[in-house]
Amino acid sequence: MGVHVIKLPDVGEGVAEAELVEWLVNDGENVREDQLLASVMTDKATVEIPSPVEGKIIWRGANIGDVISVGSPIIRIEIDGEGNDSGEPAATAPASKPDAPAKQGDRLNGDGPKDDVEARADRAAPARQAPPARQAHAARAPMVTAASNRRPGEAPLAPPAVRKRAIDAGVDLRRVPGSGPAGRITHDDLDAYIDSGGALARSSARVARSDVTETPMVGLRRKIAEKMSVSKSRIPHITYVEEIDVTALEDLRLRMNADRAPDRQKLTLLPFLMRAMARAIEKQPQVNALFDDDEGVIRQFGAMNMGVATQTESGLVVPVVRNVEALNVWDCAAELTRLADAARAGRCKREELTGSTITITSLGAMGGVVTTPVINHPEVAIVGVNKMRILPHWDGAQFVPRKMMNLSSSFDHRVIDGWDAAVFIQKIKSLLEAPAMIFVEE
Repeated sequence: MGVHVIKLPDVGEGVAEAELVEWLVNDGENVREDQLLASVMTDKATVEIPSPVEGKIIWRGANIGDVISVGSPIIRIEIDGEGNDSGEPAATAPASKPDAPAKQGDRLNGDGPKDDVEARADRAAPARQAPPARQAHAARAPMVTAASNRRPGEAPLAPPAVRKRAIDAGVDLRRVPGSGPAGRITHDDLDAYIDSGGALARSSARVARSDVTETPMVGLRRKIAEKMSVSKSRIPHITYVEEIDVTALEDLRLRMNADRAPDRQKLTLLPFLMRAMARAIEKQPQVNALFDDDEGVIRQFGAMNMGVATQTESGLVVPVVRNVEALNVWDCAAELTRLADAARAGRCKREELTGSTITITSLGAMGGVVTTPVINHPEVAIVGVNKMRILPHWDGAQFVPRKMMNLSSSFDHRVIDGWDAAVFIQKIKSLLEAPAMIFVEE
């Protein structure tokens, strides 16, 4: 028998560490080759780590929420034949005394002092006990979980491997309570639901709402919290709201969709807004910039790489449409659809989630009339789309119905003066209200 040690792989160029967001296996579990073991997150990209060998899990070297350095050992598997570790298996070698488990959020380094994660494994500490949530699931007992408080219609959180198993088993994940972070559904949760014939979900639905569930903020939710905190603490926001008559734009959009080729994506309002912003930035290039407030340097860009805030089951991510200034509305629509689908499926590459120079966000489908968007630090501007409404408009002789919509936009007041912010939005307004001008080169 031998021991195969799996270390955190290089998960992206320039990435030195990643956060453990989910264990997909338990201590003592037998795993097969290519079976997924864990999910880690760097920036906003989630990577699942497969097993290169078949064997038995004898040691897991981190807790959910730990930040792990690339190259650090994270799991040990007992295998038939010779392994890649010269030491004795951690689960069978004698140990002097149990080590205290790592605290949530600890940084685990591959080259740290003797009490680092690899040294603890070399001292052959007993396999750590599963946290209380996993022990409860192992017993297959009904329990109060974060999913018990899932709002009606709210999409369940689950990794791709769990979703595939649920589809194969014909299970509706909306009925499965999750014990993972933020109510995420694990393999154990799915097993418990299947074994109970659905009784677990029905019993959890009867749990009193006065119970309190504590969920550690880990993974994407923690990344979002950190990003928002940095933005609001370091950027003095100024928000400018303008009402826009989009009646003519909607007429043009519907006509273009009716005449579109079968291989083209249907146009929404966003591609027109993206093109209008690209035209406005030609006159106000200082809006398409990043402010490095640590160095006191403003970096203004010729290319407009537009971040598009996209809501997913795991939280808000911002995939990037590159070189919008060189795209037409059909190109923008196709790239928006491709990136949104990839983001919601968790398939976005690292380079598709970085490098934005300005961002758009939309809550119009939710019915918001006015918002105060938070700037995607270190950018200096964000443009927000709100609900479209039919309102009475005075044309000089009478009130007529018009399709109206607000743009709510925020700017870094250290870089963009209020006057320049207004000029930028007024240029966008003029283009959206006379949409033919979007296609006219000046």
